[in-house]
Amino acid sequence: MKKTLFLLLIITVNACNEKPKPIRLQGNALGTTFHISYFGTQNYAKEIDSTITAVNASLSTYHHNSLISRINQGDTTIIVGKMFADVYRISKKVYQESNGYFDPTVGILVNAWGFGPEKALNALDKKTIDSLMQYVGFDKTKLLNHKIIKTNKNIYFDFNADAKGYAIDRIGALLNSKNSINYMIELGGEILVKGENITRGNKWTIAIDNPNQSANNKEIAQVQLYNEAMATSGNYRKFKIDKKTGKKYVHTINALTGFAQQTDVLSASVIYKDCATADAYATTFMAMGIAKSIDFLAKHPEIDAYLIYTKDNKTKIFATKGFSERMPQ
Repeated sequence: MKKTLFLLLIITVNACNEKPKPIRLQGNALGTTFHISYFGTQNYAKEIDSTITAVNASLSTYHHNSLISRINQGDTTIIVGKMFADVYRISKKVYQESNGYFDPTVGILVNAWGFGPEKALNALDKKTIDSLMQYVGFDKTKLLNHKIIKTNKNIYFDFNADAKGYAIDRIGALLNSKNSINYMIELGGEILVKGENITRGNKWTIAIDNPNQSANNKEIAQVQLYNEAMATSGNYRKFKIDKKTGKKYVHTINALTGFAQQTDVLSASVIYKDCATADAYATTFMAMGIAKSIDFLAKHPEIDAYLIYTKDNKTKIFATKGFSERMPQ
């Protein structure tokens, strides 16, 4: 018995004395890539993979048997868990604050324009769009007693505008539970950081892509983050060109009109305390346009943003004071 206790004591002391080292993980998730850097003594790849799998099982429209897919298919018996409920409540908050510019029930239009998992419609004129708009409106849904209630069975949820950020938040919560105090999580361009980049001895420095990219001009700015998240949305990354007309259609759908139209905002980077909400705000500003976005930010000092927009055929920048203060001089 004493020998066993002595052996356990040696193992415990050795584990405690093991110095944290930089651990880097990368892979594919949620239709994109991820890169995770943290300082620790253990590899949490399996736990991170399980977290991503759980998010997919709840929120991915690309998984036929996920909760969201079954709800979209009209199953009214689904009991939603914490993940779905969290994202639903975040979406409702931003929907209400933005007066409908952010609206995850725009999913039926995302599919119609060819940016979702369902087959796109061949012709989208105003009459067709108007017929689909009857199924758009987050206020036509409720979360009641862990079930989703829809006024029409054809209402189609698409949480892709904040689910990716939420997945990052869940990975961050996992690392927090492992007492990790220095990490950076990047998934599809969205970021969550904690502590510092110990390797470099300073805050985590994140690059912001230039919407008008060239081989020698890929980033337009840098920002330093500390215990916060940043999400970026840009229509220069995801769009379609009509082969017949040559017209460009962007993936940000205006939930108030139903059309896939480019506003004057080319890119929106948002800093917030959690990545899911930052993700939602970034999409909101893409849909709002620069004037409404600046007005919105003036009323919400808790949000910091860096907006790249066009005016008079020139690329311009708007940055909140808080965002500018995080940019290295």
